[in-house]
Order: sequence, then structure tokens, then C-alpha cells
Amino acid sequence: MSQLNSEMVREALRSVKYPGFSRDIVSFGLVESAEVRGDEVFVKLSLAVADPKVSQQIHRECMTALASVPGLRTPHVLIDLKKPPAAASPGATKIEGVKHVIAVASGKGGVGKSTVASNLAQALSLGGARTGLCDCDFYGPSIALMFGTTEQPCATEDNRIVPIERYGLKLMSMGFLTDADTPAVLRGPMVTRYTQQFLRQVEWGELDYLILDLPPGTGDIQLTVVQTVALAGAVVVTTPQEVALIDARKAVAMFHKTNVRVLGIVENMSYFLCPGDGVRYDIFGRGGGQREADRLGVPLLGEIPIDMATREAGDTGMPLVARAQESAVGQEFMKIAGALRSELDGVSAERSAT
Repeated sequence: MSQLNSEMVREALRSVKYPGFSRDIVSFGLVESAEVRGDEVFVKLSLAVADPKVSQQIHRECMTALASVPGLRTPHVLIDLKKPPAAASPGATKIEGVKHVIAVASGKGGVGKSTVASNLAQALSLGGARTGLCDCDFYGPSIALMFGTTEQPCATEDNRIVPIERYGLKLMSMGFLTDADTPAVLRGPMVTRYTQQFLRQVEWGELDYLILDLPPGTGDIQLTVVQTVALAGAVVVTTPQEVALIDARKAVAMFHKTNVRVLGIVENMSYFLCPGDGVRYDIFGRGGGQREADRLGVPLLGEIPIDMATREAGDTGMPLVARAQESAVGQEFMKIAGALRSELDGVSAERSAT
């Protein structure tokens, strides 16, 4: 049997995930020290979180993980709680010139999150709002294709990136910087760096809304965004079936754990309306998005049907809302955009009055 050491302790702690995320507390850098004294271990963690339930859950899971370490009889876990930076200076993380930043997220891939983000941004723009769209999915960027351009952004004299403009929107995506067939092979620190560059070093100018198209899941990019940017809120995209709703709950939990308001749920691929006879087919089930929204206490912002025109619009480089605003799907996106504007403008007006 190998002698108990600090590396064994840290390896055991890698099984403890930060609540709401898929990443463990060791890789997040939360373990300050792990000291072994005979058969006793003294672990010190450093957390910056306002919710006491988060630290309590981490403490319980650490004790459980350490109980399985061979030769360890008495674990001690001390958590040093610090005040979250966002709570100390809520204005410090705002993006200059941007009034509202909205994250569009999903718990899993394949639910049409980028389609929703693109059309939502276009709907906000058509409603008269100055809008930008930032593609934060560096591994699978799709905004360049959906807006039909491979134009490369320029830089200003002070090394700020000038976003691409298309259909009245300001756009930024890794797809503008790499060839279509070139994969982005990035490790955690590089992903964090690119995320910060896209948000802080792009010349967004004066915007009413900046939509962030996040990658699926709860990883490095999501953590960087929620910890460093003052989000007005998040929109979670799902499809009606339970396998998608399970992952949507994880995305919602991530935002709750990091004190980000969930503005609502969008149910994509909600149903198929047969063009021949007008019969509705609930291919992925019915009512899943509404039940989940009710359970979480957030609005169901809209139900987007499976629609051939929506797919064709994205594949040919022009979001459906820009091409067919008056269509049923176009009007649904306009309704979602209107609901978000009413909610956020109302919050802004209330804060100003206060």
C-alpha cells in the first residue's frame, strides 16, 4: 500500500465538482493546500461565493471523497469564504458601451441554440435596438455560416478588433479568424484568453443588447463569462424531450449558483406543422418546456417549431427573421425579443428611478 501523500488527497478531490459546473474544484484552483500529518489530512479551500449552500455542498462532497482515500482516518476541510468580486463592485464587469448583455445557453448540443441566438439578435435589431452578437463557441463556431460571410475583422490603431457588420448587427466569431476546415485546438487558459478578448477587446461601440452565443454545457467558457461579465440575464434553449430537459436544468442551475438571472426558456423544435394538411406533429413530445419553466419559476418565452425555411435560412447565410419576419416562426422570434425588451427595459427604468 502506498504511503498517504498530498497528491493522493488532491486526486480524490478531483471527484468533487463545483456545483452547477462539470469542472472539479482542483482544476478551478480552489484547493489552496492539502497537508498530510500521519493519518490526518488538513485541506484548505478558498471560495468566493455568496450562497452558503454552495460551500456546504462542497464541504460534504469533500468529506465523502476523502473518506475513500486509503490510509486516511481523519480528514479536516477548512473553507475560507471570501466576498464575491461582483458583489463588491457590480459595475466593474460591465462591457463599455453595452447596456444589456444576454447569454443564450443550453445544457447540451443539438438543440438549435445558435439558431435561436442568431434570430433573437436579428429580431432585437429589427425592433430598433442596437444589437451585437458574439459567438463564444470557439470549438464549433457557426455564426459566420449563419450570416453568410467569411470576412476577416480589422484592428484599430490601439489593437482593438472591429466587428463584422451584417444585416444591421455587429458580429464576432472564431469563424471569422480561421478556415472552415481548421479546428480550434485550445486548452483552458487559451479559451479564457479568447473569451476575454472577444468581450473586452472588440470595438462593440454603443449597443442596447449584446447576445452571447455560449457553447453547450457548463465549462471554462461559461465560467469565464459568468464570473467576469455583468449579465442582464440568460436565456436557456431546450427541446421538449426529457433527455434535453435534464441538461437544461444543469444550465439553469449553473446560472442560479453564480447569481445570474434566468430570463426564461425557449423551446426549440417544439413541433412540426405539416405544410400539406396543417396537422401538428409533436415529434419530441409536448409541453416539456412549459412544465420545466413552471417548475423553475421562469417564463416560457416561446415555442419554435421545426421549420424547413428556418434551416434553409441558416444554411444560406441569412437568419429567417431577416428574410421572412412576417412568417409564423419570424413572428415567434419577434415576440420573444419583445418580451425580453419589456422585461429588461422595465428593470432598467426601475433601477434608474431608485
